[in-house]
Amino acid sequence: MSTADTRPTSTREVQLASRPVGRPTPENFRLAESALPELQDGQILVRNNFMSVDPYMRGRMNDVKSYSAPFAVGAALDGGAVGEVIESRSADVAVGQTVVHSLGWREYAVVDAASAAVVRPDLAPESAFLGALGMTGLTAYAGLLKVAEFKAGDAVFVSGAAGAVGSLVGQIAKAMGASKVIGSAGTAAKVARLLELGFDEAFNYNDGPVLEQLEKAAGPEGIDVYFDNVGGEHLEAALAVLNVGGHVAMCGAIAQYNSTEPTPAPRNLMLAIGKALTLRGFLVGGYWNLKDEFMEKAAAWLADGSISYDETIVDGLENAPQAFMDLLDGANTGKMLVRVP
Repeated sequence: MSTADTRPTSTREVQLASRPVGRPTPENFRLAESALPELQDGQILVRNNFMSVDPYMRGRMNDVKSYSAPFAVGAALDGGAVGEVIESRSADVAVGQTVVHSLGWREYAVVDAASAAVVRPDLAPESAFLGALGMTGLTAYAGLLKVAEFKAGDAVFVSGAAGAVGSLVGQIAKAMGASKVIGSAGTAAKVARLLELGFDEAFNYNDGPVLEQLEKAAGPEGIDVYFDNVGGEHLEAALAVLNVGGHVAMCGAIAQYNSTEPTPAPRNLMLAIGKALTLRGFLVGGYWNLKDEFMEKAAAWLADGSISYDETIVDGLENAPQAFMDLLDGANTGKMLVRVP
């Protein structure tokens, strides 16, 4: 059944028009209309209210084998979205409920109910379930605690720290007893925001060499954990400042996503041998078993003010490609979202 008198029969969607070379351009995207099929048993129809644009999507625009299938040219892109169920043929998900699912980049989505997660917008704004209370938050939590093996007393450095994941990593580290949390960001305003969020030190990576600024911020104590969202020069600097036995959680390398030529850094990787460092890449999909544990702690941290979150919201599905391109240029503070209607 549906809450609407007339069920929509089509949806606007953003398709991949061509594969970008280097930085994506508007010509790589196309706004199109697609028919909505009738629901099959076990399916729901969702009106998307918010959708997420994320750095990992850039890799899926390339026709290369990876952990996730590449986007198909001429087809709608996909990604995290949250919205209201307006029609259901599932016994488990009812009309009127709010769900998170993976068919963003469109106004309406026909979704297998088994792949959607019902959330409670009475606990937090629904957009939060795409960020601090969703995959973004779980990425920060799992990457810091399980991948980087953080423990109380560690000094932590987070690159791209004003982004959705990075800002949460720093706050979680502080909430769990870090001796010092350092963040890098690309503007003076973002650096100021990191200090407001409780980071002990923060610097603008455009103000000078990352290594010099990191050494000054870390002091003689160095760092024990590096949460890497940027790669390149940042990773090279962190390797130089990490203490013996330090850990690196390799979450992203946004500095290299649009590169068309191989990037040379880090040139000092041999330091990992003498310092007995652990560098470990990870994907959040391998840590879904921590979801309930994370949600319980995150709800408490939000309630007592230990963590807060920022959002950069762009209005209109037609503006989603520009929001994505702006994300790659660092235009967002916190989670970059598109309000679909």
